[in-house]
This record gives sequence, structure tokens and C-alpha cells, in this order.
Amino acid sequence: MNKLDIPHFEDRNLLQKFLFENKSTLIAQKGAVLKEADGIGLSSIQFANKKGADKSEPIDAANLSELYVKAIINTTNIIDSHMDLHIPGLWKKTVNENKSILHVQEHRSREFKAIIADGADLVATTKKYTWKELGYDFKGKTEALQFNSNVRKDRNEYMFNQYAGGHVKNHSVGMRYVKYVMCIDNADYGAEFEAWEKYLPQAVNPEVAENRGYFWAVTEAKAIEGSAVPLGSNWITPTLSVGSNKEEPSKDTQKQEAVIDTSLETFYKHLKIH
Repeated sequence: MNKLDIPHFEDRNLLQKFLFENKSTLIAQKGAVLKEADGIGLSSIQFANKKGADKSEPIDAANLSELYVKAIINTTNIIDSHMDLHIPGLWKKTVNENKSILHVQEHRSREFKAIIADGADLVATTKKYTWKELGYDFKGKTEALQFNSNVRKDRNEYMFNQYAGGHVKNHSVGMRYVKYVMCIDNADYGAEFEAWEKYLPQAVNPEVAENRGYFWAVTEAKAIEGSAVPLGSNWITPTLSVGSNKEEPSKDTQKQEAVIDTSLETFYKHLKIH
């Protein structure tokens, strides 16, 4: 499939017209690729609202061979740099069915040396957090895809040291889109406008979509892996804890249903659909 990039339009109406006229191609294209971090997920909104979510403080791991890491891989209800709004419940199926999910380094899921944890060393779950618990002043809650990983030094010494040193402050999910809908802020586009009105109120940063005039609502996705990354498409993905004591998730958690400032205008102007 030839990749169809979304051109830059000064006129929002022309952008919306392009999206609507190329909807089938864009939808097929989106479903055909593995979504990963694009490396430009950091924005001024991160600094404007952050109180200090990341708890990945350095620990003395000189005499340790294993670390127990709690990492937020993805959060819902925020429009990321792919213009995606993940809707609560999108991870339910994959958490229940995908037993081969990987915790890896920088989306390098095809390299043994990049695997951080898998199999019995990894529990993927979903958990609801208030935004304040994750260090942001947004109101309400988000549903996080969380990895509880046993990180072994002899498996990936480099990432063992990165977590021990408190350097991993962002994560990203490598995923396949399963169910998603184009949302357009224009009453001329019936179903797309209905989707806009339905899903936009769920976003804590609606100004991002209002600035561009569209976004994608993702209601189901398949997680292939979760990665430690320097910057993620969704920046509210911190390391919650790193320690030497294993803390098993509660039964309730394991069974839980997968449940602008002006600088953003320039930031999102050059984004492309992945």
C-alpha cells in the first residue's frame, strides 16, 4: 500500500475535505501499520500541567540481579501526537488474550537483546488512575495499560541500569489498530461529526483537536509490546516504581476490565498519520 501523507493546509476546511475524501485510504493505511512512538510527543502541555508523576528515583542496584518495575505504557483520554484519542476499554481484549506481549527497549521487538521482560516476568494489566495520581492537574480519571515487570540484569543489563538509575521516564505502546473512527469538526460530514461530538468530551486536551479540526477515536487495539523510550507519543507514561521487592497486582486489578497554548499550533502542524 502506498503511504498517503496528510498535507499541510492553512485552511482547516480544506484539511477536513481532504480527510473526508480520502477516508477509506487513510483508514486502511492506519490499520495496516504498527503504531509506535514518533519521538515528538513532548509538548508545552507537559510542563504546564506536570507536578511530578515520575517516581523512577535512582536506587542502589549494585548487589541486585532483578528489579521489579511498574510502568505506565499508555493512558486513555488524551490526544497524542498521532492525533489519536484512546478510549477506555480499548485494551480489554488484548490484556485478556495476548499472552506473548513484550516489554522491550525502544520498540525493538525483533531483537532478543532488546527484550526487557516477557512471559512469567511480565504481567500486563489495566488500572484506573486519577490524573493527579500520575502527576497532572487534569480533572477525572484515565485508564492505564500498566506493565509489572521483573527486569533481570542478565536479560538486558543496559535497561536494568537505566531503570535502576531513574532514567526511564516515558513509555510507548507498539500496537495494531482494531477499531477506530475518524472524527471531524464539521457538521457537513455527518457520521464523522457525530463521532466528534461523541468522543471529544472525553479528551483532557480537546484544544489539540480543535486546533486541527479532526482526530481519531480508538476504541479497540492490540498491544504487541510496550517500550521504554526517551520520548513517547503519549507523554503521560511514567515509571511508577522501581524496587527490589516484588509486589503482585491485586486480583481486582488483574481482572479489571480494560477499562493550548499557542505553541501547540506549530507543534501539531507537521504531524502525519502513522
